[in-house]
Amino acid sequence: MAPSPNPTGPASGTPHATGPVLVTGGTGTLGRPLVDTLLADGTPVRVMSRRPRRAYDERPCEWAVCDLVKGVGLAAAVSGARAIVHCATDPWREVKVLSRLVEAAREAGVRHLVYISIVGVDRIPFPYYKAKFAAERLLEQSGVPWTLQRATQFHDLVAWLTTAQRRLPGVVAPAGFRFQPVEVTEVAHRLATAVRGEPAGRLPDLGGPQVHTAHELAELTLRSAGRTRRVLDLPLPGRTARAFRQGHNLAPESATGTVTFAEFLAARQAREAGRTGREGQTGQGGEAG
Repeated sequence: MAPSPNPTGPASGTPHATGPVLVTGGTGTLGRPLVDTLLADGTPVRVMSRRPRRAYDERPCEWAVCDLVKGVGLAAAVSGARAIVHCATDPWREVKVLSRLVEAAREAGVRHLVYISIVGVDRIPFPYYKAKFAAERLLEQSGVPWTLQRATQFHDLVAWLTTAQRRLPGVVAPAGFRFQPVEVTEVAHRLATAVRGEPAGRLPDLGGPQVHTAHELAELTLRSAGRTRRVLDLPLPGRTARAFRQGHNLAPESATGTVTFAEFLAARQAREAGRTGREGQTGQGGEAG
């Protein structure tokens, strides 16, 4: 049994009931919509990023420049925060990064740490998944009040598995793999709800509305971009591939996401078309050479 996610108080420091929510990785794929969701609800937010704030970013949030791997700027970033949502990730140093963050959170008296993980990290021996599972166990025993949310793969990642092969003559899909992609904004809303509440331990998994084979997802991605390349099913050996074929990355009983992969692709194409149109209009009427 995991330790209680809500001990009687932090190990040291003073709780900050009215401080901001610190979002690590606040400029990333998940961090951006999470920050926007929290701000829309009037929640004070502090964005943690390795880079300084852009001059055109006028959102009403605080900004903390921090290198989580080295710990540079971490104490200042955490100071005064009432809660943290840890969206930053490092495939090679996941445990080290979370360990640094937990120590800083404990010293600062942070009242709640929310961690995003992946469905199947305890059953799929993929190195990154094993690191996420080890990070989960570290969090459970950290002494900092915690909430853990596992989700299936984001739409963006699943689409990237195909678009990353755009220069190849065909597209390869792992044979027998299935995915249950979920919309990242729905994950952001789940995390926003979690961090506004009390520490709750491990929440129910969050999965997308539909399960597709990797082959189907590749074909949908190609079709949305107007491409007609062949999709080849590639058998993969090993324990990790077998775990994916067995569906350990799926959560069909937790299909609470509502945005389908096809709807995600259509929305993405519409955004890209709009961007192209605006760029074309900007280029009209320029000076003749």
